[in-house]
Amino acid sequence: MTMAIHMKKYVTNPSIFNSIIPIARQFFSTSCAVERVHKLFGSSIGVIQDKDLLKKASNGELLILYLIDNGSMDPDASLYNQMLKKCTEWKRLKEGKVVHEHFLRSRFRHYAVPNNTLINMYAKCESMGDARKVFDEMPERDMVSWTALITGYSQNEGAEEALGLFIEMLRFGFMPNQFTFGSVLKAAGSLESGGTGRELHGCCVKCGYEENVYVGSALVDMYARCGLMDEAKIVFDKLSCKNEVSWNGLIAGHARKGEGEIALKLFSEMKRGGFQPTHFTFSSVYAACASIGALEPGKWVHVHMIKSGLELIAFIGNTLLDMYAKSGSIDDARKVFDRLVKKDVVSWNSMLTAYAQHGLGKETVLCFEEMCRIGPEPNEVTFLCALTACSHAGLLDKGMHYFELMKKFKIEPNISHYVTIIDLLGRSGQLDRAEKFINEMPIEPTAAVWKALLGACRMHKNLELGVYAAERVFELDPYDSGPHILLANIYATAGRRSDAARVRKMMNESGVKKEPACSWVEIENAVHMFVANDDAHPQREEIRNMWEKITDKIKEIGYVPDTSHVLWFTDQQEREERLQYHSERLALAFALLNSPPGSPVRIKKNIRVCGDCHTAFKFASKVVDREIILRDTNRFHHFRNGSCSCGDYW
Repeated sequence: MTMAIHMKKYVTNPSIFNSIIPIARQFFSTSCAVERVHKLFGSSIGVIQDKDLLKKASNGELLILYLIDNGSMDPDASLYNQMLKKCTEWKRLKEGKVVHEHFLRSRFRHYAVPNNTLINMYAKCESMGDARKVFDEMPERDMVSWTALITGYSQNEGAEEALGLFIEMLRFGFMPNQFTFGSVLKAAGSLESGGTGRELHGCCVKCGYEENVYVGSALVDMYARCGLMDEAKIVFDKLSCKNEVSWNGLIAGHARKGEGEIALKLFSEMKRGGFQPTHFTFSSVYAACASIGALEPGKWVHVHMIKSGLELIAFIGNTLLDMYAKSGSIDDARKVFDRLVKKDVVSWNSMLTAYAQHGLGKETVLCFEEMCRIGPEPNEVTFLCALTACSHAGLLDKGMHYFELMKKFKIEPNISHYVTIIDLLGRSGQLDRAEKFINEMPIEPTAAVWKALLGACRMHKNLELGVYAAERVFELDPYDSGPHILLANIYATAGRRSDAARVRKMMNESGVKKEPACSWVEIENAVHMFVANDDAHPQREEIRNMWEKITDKIKEIGYVPDTSHVLWFTDQQEREERLQYHSERLALAFALLNSPPGSPVRIKKNIRVCGDCHTAFKFASKVVDREIILRDTNRFHHFRNGSCSCGDYW
């Protein structure tokens, strides 16, 4: 883009034009001064190139402002405006402030257009205090002034200020335009304020903007961010003209709610409608696939992105990496990481999280140390990933070293870091040290801290400390069923079944409900879900027969049912039978019946896998000669040839 500025306008006569050359010699060599002046301003009519608007002299000043100050160029409101626009485009806050200061000394300082550009420049440079100051000092404001400041607040985490300013604008009698509505709807969505959003929707209707595609898309996105997907769909369906933004808002809303199947269906409809998915579309669909662990649909979407020719930029690459990791394919996740055009701190954190979730402690440590060596500076999330991996892999010394290393990077540990250290110490069997660590924490222990200690007590069968930790949890979070179940397990393992029954009774009386366990497996793009003792599946007979055959085979090579994981049945045989039809076992049997021989089996479970199922899957992976990948709420378990990637340290 070129901004033509005629010298007749800025240079009063040829003698002044000639006088620029001596000034230019101060900044350029004598031999090229004339050439540079003619190149910068042109020969006959004179043209200032767009790229030269912020050109600096050797003394660091902006050349155009220097020429104005020396009388070699007449100032003009449009010139200030163009310079400020260039500062906005290039995010040059420092230069923008210099132009602003010069503009305030000019006779144009009360002009609305440059002042509006100033508001926008400061907002885009994330300097909202300066933007507000310009707005407040304007003698006259127009619709653009109000919209620029509202938009600035909306885009810079100032949602409440944006909404307050919108109300103030209406009181002054200004009628909002489509851009104003777009910004205040974004603000309402970021606050997840459905009530405010509905009021704004009514205002859009009164002003005749309901069917405007720009405002309609903003309404869809607002309702989706508030979790009101029915309202979002109603607005979407009423739009006579849709665009990529409206589709993206609806798809992203379902992805955020974990409704992966709906998001994938909408993506297909979008493609059939002739709309081209954007980076934001693909990012949302990858997140949707990750939420349900849908590997094959995720691969299909990835193929579409490759065919579209979109570059694998950081933010979409990060969600693609996360999708592969959460769908159980850590190798594909690493391939995406290696192919990223530019790796930011989120990219590294995503890879670290993936390794940690898959129980690959050594790989996490290597990746973390590589990041410290060649990547961006680690943040609090980076350290949390590294500490989690050390906890899952039993790397006690390394984990404690990383916790101390946070001080070097001036990162203050938050409660999540402390919980992970408790987990690390507890898993390592150092329960006394974990309790001492809790007592010496500089912040008040939360329920999560005591839950971590309780889980460690369950693992190491420490009844006394486990009861103490459970009591602390019940005080802080009485309605979470998990700690109750853990305590009941501790009692049952210690042979105190009456105490276990008492905990169960306490749950019933308090209205605490245990989340029903379920597992699901994806076969040929269809998801099949199972619950314990499931008898509703069309293949129920074949599934049970298959698991009984596997059970017989794994018993032959050493599997012995651990009935301590069944709490409420006193008869040994009945407890063994209850174990055999846990949801993940039925899912495994179904997958073996309906997938190609030798292919990996990927199973997801909504709660932590029980110890006996973990043991059974190790033996099963050997007798069926398959890799079994099980994702529960804590991590991934990769079962191969009779062993698990967690090394039984989970």
